[in-house]
Amino acid sequence: MLQLIGFDGDDTLWHSEGYYQQAQAEFAAIVGRHVDLADQHLHEHMLASERRNLQLFGYGAKGMTLSMVETAIEITDGRITAAEIHQLVQLGKRVLQHPVELLPGIRAAVAAVAERHPVVLITKGDLFHQEKKVAQSGLAGLFRRIEIVSEKDAASYRRVLAEFALQPAQFAMVGNSLRSDIEPVLRLGGWGVHMPYHVTWAHELENGLDADEQRMLTVAAPADIPVAVAQLGALAAAQDCAGGASSSKPV
Repeated sequence: MLQLIGFDGDDTLWHSEGYYQQAQAEFAAIVGRHVDLADQHLHEHMLASERRNLQLFGYGAKGMTLSMVETAIEITDGRITAAEIHQLVQLGKRVLQHPVELLPGIRAAVAAVAERHPVVLITKGDLFHQEKKVAQSGLAGLFRRIEIVSEKDAASYRRVLAEFALQPAQFAMVGNSLRSDIEPVLRLGGWGVHMPYHVTWAHELENGLDADEQRMLTVAAPADIPVAVAQLGALAAAQDCAGGASSSKPV
């Protein structure tokens, strides 16, 4: 049976990607003073820079800002001015300072799940920024544990499960990103509740999941999360009774 439910932070509990998208639009306007954006494929160039820099800068607004500066210098052949680079830095600071706005209904959804299961928050990104969001969200008290990780991969989820002495089949993750929130958990043998957000960073769209994944449910809104978790719990219990799940030994 399900013994632990994980929740993602950005674009699952609170709005996030929209602020990044706004910064990217302003970035394009600045660079567009020097080059023809259509010819330069700016967004593809920027995405390549961000991917290349993930291992150095990690996820979040700071990495995005440094990648914007690097991309702007490269794509304009150094013609971008110091004043415009300062504007890019200011864009990054604005993202870091944006207000934390919860998705409508998410507080009630997390509280409802927490009445029946221990819940943990597993979010990735810049440590200071994520800590600030968690504090401002007002949701910290609902979670048994808060994990801020540099990457959401199998190793990160295994570490969390080991701390709770649970097997993957006893865990379900709720999030908007198939790549980070759902796929690693399903590959381990866990369960997933996917709640798509209206806009998603291109890097997070890449995944190897099938449309008919049997261990995942898709919901349209926070109010649907408790029901989906209950449905997955029933599936997990049936699998356990059938001998398909291991006992609760540490992974």
